[in-house]
Amino acid sequence: MSRSHPSVAIVGASGAVGTELIACLQQRRFPLRQLRLFASSRSAGRRLAYGGDSLPVEELTEQALIGTEIALFSAGSATSRRFVPPAVRAGTVVIDNSAAYRMDAEVPLVVPEVNADAIAAHRGVIANPNCVAIIAVVPLWPLHQAFGIRRIIAATYQAASGAGAAAMQELRDSTRAALAGEPFSPKVLRHPYAFNLFSHDTAVDPETGANEEEIKVARELRKIMGAPQLRISITCIRVPVLRAHAVALNVEFERAVPADAARALLAQAPGVRVVDDVGANHFPMPVEASGQGDVLVGRIRADASDPSGHSLALFVAGDQLLKGAALNAVQIAERL
Repeated sequence: MSRSHPSVAIVGASGAVGTELIACLQQRRFPLRQLRLFASSRSAGRRLAYGGDSLPVEELTEQALIGTEIALFSAGSATSRRFVPPAVRAGTVVIDNSAAYRMDAEVPLVVPEVNADAIAAHRGVIANPNCVAIIAVVPLWPLHQAFGIRRIIAATYQAASGAGAAAMQELRDSTRAALAGEPFSPKVLRHPYAFNLFSHDTAVDPETGANEEEIKVARELRKIMGAPQLRISITCIRVPVLRAHAVALNVEFERAVPADAARALLAQAPGVRVVDDVGANHFPMPVEASGQGDVLVGRIRADASDPSGHSLALFVAGDQLLKGAALNAVQIAERL
């Protein structure tokens, strides 16, 4: 690999995360030699802006990535399973945003603020974690290092951006229809979205009662943190917000954790911004998390139901399209 100026490709360039990948590379002045954009045949031929120029979107084929040194994939698991292996055989290092390789024991699952050292062990593929796992683990990791996390109970408030550009548009369209008193039939998501919230629309495991999103987040948090026995209970909910996920966290630690000590620690943590103004009742909000790369953390307080002082409650929000997806992938590429 030409370490100073690699050739880079984005697969899924026309999607919601793909367009954010292009913007991140440009805004962070990623020192690439060449950028190529790929998508399905439906998007081939479009041109997308980059660095004062416009680049053509090419149709992805099994030979298309030959000569590319880093490929950022964000086109779904089926596309990754088909096109990542030939890319790796051709010498490309793939950073994959799908779930296809996340739990593969030979594939590093990386959040640079947490486990950047794992990048060095890659065998051609590095997995970008689930968006909720990324947003939660950035503030959880410094607390885990200092106090040792024993158990996590979480509830998510997941924006339309997590289901892609089509879901974001459905939220806009259904909201307009609701305000106009007009009927609207959901096409992207199963349930009415405007002024509603519902359980994350993935299949539920009949044995555990957990849905696929909840299972993914728990497994990925354990892998990223190197804590295979960590106890995690999570409920994932879709809310009518365009972008930026939020998570309510209740965390039990091995040692007693004063809230002030946790707040001071988080204020120094990379990738974290404390938003915890009790007097103004100002805490993390999706509207303020959107469009920037930090994970906002607030409502940092002792859990009154645990008299031992070993538990904290906190609320976090992060941009699903940025730190939860595109930005994290570009940060991995920067480490490469």
